[in-house]
Amino acid sequence: MAGPHRTGCGYLRLVPLVSVWCPAPSTTVSLYAILVPMEHDASYKLLFAHARMVEDLLRGFVHEAWVRDVDWRTLERVSDSHISDDLRSRHDDLVWRVRWGPDWLYLYLLLEFQSTVDPYMAVRVLVYVGLLYQALIRAGQLPPSGQLPPVVPIVLYNGRGRWTAPLTVQGMVEPLPRSLAPYCPRLRYVLLDEGRYTERALAPLRNLVAALCRLENSREPEDVQRVLAGLIDWLRAPEDDSLRRAFTVWLRRVLLPARLPGVEIPEVQDLVEMHTMLAERVVEWTQRWKEEGLQQGLEQGLEQGLQQGLQQGLQQGLQQGLQQGQVQEARAMVLEAVAAHFGETPPDIAATIEHVGDRERLHALLRQAITCPTLDALREVLRTPG
Repeated sequence: MAGPHRTGCGYLRLVPLVSVWCPAPSTTVSLYAILVPMEHDASYKLLFAHARMVEDLLRGFVHEAWVRDVDWRTLERVSDSHISDDLRSRHDDLVWRVRWGPDWLYLYLLLEFQSTVDPYMAVRVLVYVGLLYQALIRAGQLPPSGQLPPVVPIVLYNGRGRWTAPLTVQGMVEPLPRSLAPYCPRLRYVLLDEGRYTERALAPLRNLVAALCRLENSREPEDVQRVLAGLIDWLRAPEDDSLRRAFTVWLRRVLLPARLPGVEIPEVQDLVEMHTMLAERVVEWTQRWKEEGLQQGLEQGLEQGLQQGLQQGLQQGLQQGLQQGQVQEARAMVLEAVAAHFGETPPDIAATIEHVGDRERLHALLRQAITCPTLDALREVLRTPG
């Protein structure tokens, strides 16, 4: 699925790095994929170290023709001995391979953890792809043709704000004359922005990565319980024991502490125990969950000088939070419209839009982003006071 995909309140952007073609029967071509999850600790590695998570990631979120030709029964981890020192030092990286028609298709899962959008992610991915190519050359892992395989990087992001960084290296380089254009890297990565997916879109999917996104986006203990019930049903087989434990570890060490700061989370060993524990404490924890949200709203109101009493400060803080959320959503829609219309969002245009704080102005810019014939025309609009 190339380009933006509407999911209710936002977009899931999946953009291929390179064209994927069907090789001739006698041609050996390998395909690599890089996954970059953001704002997580190493427990994400426990999840994506399982073949079912990798399979569901590609089946559920990469809607491209080559995925249909993968033999999922052959999905397996590649030994670290085939990876260069430069890549092996990146201890969170995972490499998989799977049969793709008559050939091997390699999946490179590169796990990064950070809390903010990296405006130069495309450059970082370019470096990682280069290191991967060097590793394959040194290890003698190229196909008989001696040619390099295509590489598909995937950025998995779950930060609070929407992803605004350019998806291509080309979109970050100064405008070039036609004679210099061939020297500009054309690398592009796939972006999965979890926060743009709604519960309504994800709930019908029997997909482990969709379940992970639902847990990330959960707002109350009951939301977590609903997802856990599905995971327990899907992961009943004995061979799924390790994956059940990985979800349990992530829930106990990452998700629940973030939702319930200061609350001691009981030690549980399995998803069934986690579901039972939530059922026993759902009333207590729901109240604590809501109190935490109200406290945050109150503190935001007080920080901005709204000190006219507890109730007034709370109401104004929550109202301001709602208005800020509406402005952020309008800003994200403008950025998505620019990317959809022109195929990229240049950094200067993205930065200008990010500084617009008036919702009416953003709505006007949304129309201009759709109708302006060129990026220069859009820049002229942005320079004109609203």
